[in-house]
Amino acid sequence: MSLALTASDPRRMLLGLLDACAPASRRSTDMVCLYREFALSHADCFERACLPGHFTGSAWLVSADGRRTLLTHHRKLGRWLQLGGHADGDADLVRVALREAEEESGLRGLHIEPRIFDLDRHEIPARGNDPLHWHYDVRFVVHASADEKFSVSGESHDLAWREIADVAADETIDASVQRMARTWLRR
Repeated sequence: MSLALTASDPRRMLLGLLDACAPASRRSTDMVCLYREFALSHADCFERACLPGHFTGSAWLVSADGRRTLLTHHRKLGRWLQLGGHADGDADLVRVALREAEEESGLRGLHIEPRIFDLDRHEIPARGNDPLHWHYDVRFVVHASADEKFSVSGESHDLAWREIADVAADETIDASVQRMARTWLRR
């Protein structure tokens, strides 16, 4: 598919992040291709109104010492996941991930690494007026400062700092969260 975007098309930022992504496996190479294809096929890919799916930004939020991650017990999905959310029209997914981390944790002084850490496309079940759709989640590493006192937002049942090694070994946790933990431990 040829890149037929104007110079000001907001999708260029995402395509640049994807181009800079160094695929570590066949899975990640396939994901980069899938994400590029979706972005190029949907000019409204950062909007919830894009019915097949849309891009989201998430944070692999790690403690200052890099040994723990902050997970949310997601209110709608009922699972322990990373912090993150909808772009709502914002094509800067680095900014989206940082904003979501701050809003959902109440933590301040966070620092984000502006390169892709993980990609995960997952199906979101129909709920209310929202049909079944896909989230094309772009995940970034976010570092906490020394102050780790979080506050639980309306997005969560609870938040918890978890040892990353424990998350990596926990077969009951979401597979994509477990994958991020294992990737982090290999860094």
